[in-house]
Amino acid sequence: MQLPKNIIVLIEKYFAGTITPEEKFRLDEWYHSFNDSEIELTENGNETEQGLADRIKSRVLETIDEEYAPVISRPRRTWQLSAAAAFILILLFFGTWFIISSKSQKKEIAKSAPANTKLKNDIAPGGSKAVLTLANGSTILLDSASNGILSQQGNIKVQKLTNGLVAYNNNGKLVTPNDAAFYNTISTPRGGQYQVTLADGTKVWLNAASSIRFPVVFTGNFRKVIITGEAYFEVAKNKNMPFKVEVNSSEIEVLGTHFNVNAYDDEVSIKTTLLEGKVKITVPGVAGNQAPKFLNPGQQADINKEGKVNVVDNADTEEAVAWMHGYFQFKSADLQSILRQIARWYDVDVEYKEKVDLHFTGQLTRNENVSQVFEKLALTGVVRFKIDGKKIIVSL
Repeated sequence: MQLPKNIIVLIEKYFAGTITPEEKFRLDEWYHSFNDSEIELTENGNETEQGLADRIKSRVLETIDEEYAPVISRPRRTWQLSAAAAFILILLFFGTWFIISSKSQKKEIAKSAPANTKLKNDIAPGGSKAVLTLANGSTILLDSASNGILSQQGNIKVQKLTNGLVAYNNNGKLVTPNDAAFYNTISTPRGGQYQVTLADGTKVWLNAASSIRFPVVFTGNFRKVIITGEAYFEVAKNKNMPFKVEVNSSEIEVLGTHFNVNAYDDEVSIKTTLLEGKVKITVPGVAGNQAPKFLNPGQQADINKEGKVNVVDNADTEEAVAWMHGYFQFKSADLQSILRQIARWYDVDVEYKEKVDLHFTGQLTRNENVSQVFEKLALTGVVRFKIDGKKIIVSL
């Protein structure tokens, strides 16, 4: 398949992170003009998926020069053309795309045996699962609870709606300070996610292994919640009552905005990505009492373990919220960080047989069994995966 030169330029800009919204639209429009049949099938049409995958892989490898080593610091032109070919071929067939870079030479990758090991077990993807802990300490399994009123705390009713999400409301009754004394917590397990609408109308999506603690009603001068793990917020506007999110030792303050917070304990930093509005990030008492940082849409605050805040411009907002839309999305991410996401969503543990130094850029669906996710990653022929109960064994 011959790629038009202007499309190659757009793909190069995409992976370099310099593509404009208009150029990205043109690239998407070009891709969607294709038909899957452009990848040639065998004459009898009976080729297996694995056979076709192996043939696609061979065609990708053929586009790489024999002297090429897929390291980012190598000559830029060869890397980008090879990445473009891999991107288009794999995307057309799988509806999923990824490229890989490593310190291995191209010949070593080409000679690696194809990943055709059959997985003994399989694990279904996560789903809508959460536990609601009421102010009195009692718990409700939200995924198995019936629709309707789950609890009443003061004048506040907790309802599970027909679409499965939980909402808090007072049905027009007078809210008292006593109502604000009731604190609830919604927690998702590994392999679960959930959505809640708070009493002020703020919508919160929780990713796997996450939690939010909040009052059943907001009173006073500000609204405040506490989270762990990862959450996406669409905050209801109220200029007279700022919304605050406490996460570890940091605090995010907003009036009304859309943002994502990734604060898992096993990640190297806390990332707050702003999609709409404006937020203030404060980390009191650490890192030399640094001044608060303000984010504008498209920026990301990265808070390291010492509490130092670094603001990243032109952050990949799509990557930050891909989990909400049913995808794993990553750009030059090391395999370990990718597998941490997969482990949380599929509720598995990961064991490495040897040191793995690989980086991926791409997108994978969260709606398939774990074996299908690993089959796509293993198409590179560089890394292998084996399922052993609830454990994923990784080897080269």
